[in-house]
Amino acid sequence: MAAVRVLLLSGRPESPRAPGAELPTNRGVDLAVAVVLQSSDQTVLLTRRTRTLNVSPNLWVPPGGHVEPDEELLDAGLRELWEESGLQLPQGQFFWVPLGLWESAYPPRLSWGLPTYHHIILYLLVISQESQQQLQARIQPNPREVSALMWLGPDVAAAVAATEDGTETPRHLPQDLPPSVLAVELEENGGTRPLVLPTSTLLRTTPATADSQERVSTGTKFALRLWLQHLGSVTPLPCGSGAHWDPGPAREEQNVDHPPTTNQGSGKQSA
Repeated sequence: MAAVRVLLLSGRPESPRAPGAELPTNRGVDLAVAVVLQSSDQTVLLTRRTRTLNVSPNLWVPPGGHVEPDEELLDAGLRELWEESGLQLPQGQFFWVPLGLWESAYPPRLSWGLPTYHHIILYLLVISQESQQQLQARIQPNPREVSALMWLGPDVAAAVAATEDGTETPRHLPQDLPPSVLAVELEENGGTRPLVLPTSTLLRTTPATADSQERVSTGTKFALRLWLQHLGSVTPLPCGSGAHWDPGPAREEQNVDHPPTTNQGSGKQSA
């Protein structure tokens, strides 16, 4: 666990590589980062991957992807957020904390075939001072990777997280759970249109046989559970409250020396 601890705090390997040294191309397991972006009104952004992607097509996930060599973890997450959603967060206007680690393989089940992709994903919670409406107004989704997007509140997120693969799906969902959620879908001409998505779509679990059925990825459900734990354990910080708020180019160690109390976790499951 020492290596994981160093990874979370600094974003660098425990033993630095010599300058110019190349990462092995056959290392087997890659490092990825995913950003759970929370608005000031406590909703989080999810994007639906396009059907044409080779890995996890048609799944709802937070923005994220590979960490490049020598790239800081936060920088990688913010880069992926920008590449997929077009969002660039103003310096000094957000707070962040690591939520947990997730081991992801694709295909997600052996019944689908042997895994061809294997990642360790670090989920980062990034809390913006901007509202959902303000963030949504600046979103410009990348149509090569994103086919739709939506914002989830705590109530729906809790129901989605409860259907995580490997957990018992509740027999009776909350009576006040809305039958649908509003999303935004990309059109072929580059525009967008409202999408009324049945909540039941978000509650699906990984099927036993290969299927590109629309659902929320298992890792995302894990991350939503950690986000809800964070919401229940942290008092919102006022604007401009010291080192917890991202000061722009400062090192990320300044942000995690004294993180808010949170239940970080790790998981080992499918995509």
